[in-house]
Amino acid sequence: MGHFRKILVPLDFSKHSEAALELAIELAKENGAELHLLHACELPTAVTMAYGVAIPQAVWDGVQETVAARLSEALDRIEAAGLRGHSHITTGPAADAIASAAEAQRCDLIVMSTRGLTGLKHVLLGSVAERTIRTAPCPVLTVKGADDAP
Repeated sequence: MGHFRKILVPLDFSKHSEAALELAIELAKENGAELHLLHACELPTAVTMAYGVAIPQAVWDGVQETVAARLSEALDRIEAAGLRGHSHITTGPAADAIASAAEAQRCDLIVMSTRGLTGLKHVLLGSVAERTIRTAPCPVLTVKGADDAP
């Protein structure tokens, strides 16, 4: 791998993304890189648009506060490792948000988890990692979750 100055780590706060964060911290230490954490809040537009359901502002505010708190915890881990970190919250489809953030922050690498979905789950839910790999402006390093191993 080359020298990385800025590493983007998309977090969905699962144990899978925790593994990606741990690897990103190690890579940042080796490269003297800064870490950019991203969480994309993806609203279920199929439900909200098809049925005219509006998400109350108080609910949305609560979601954003929770996300900000979780990102702050991750930033604390980064700072405890002696690294610089930044957090970003966005809305929209995760893969699009990841590619956009990587470009906007001029990241050299994206480190993200994969859940290893197969069969019908993969067909219905797709793969954020696959879509990110196709659209990212920089290399993408995927980390398999512990329970993804064969």
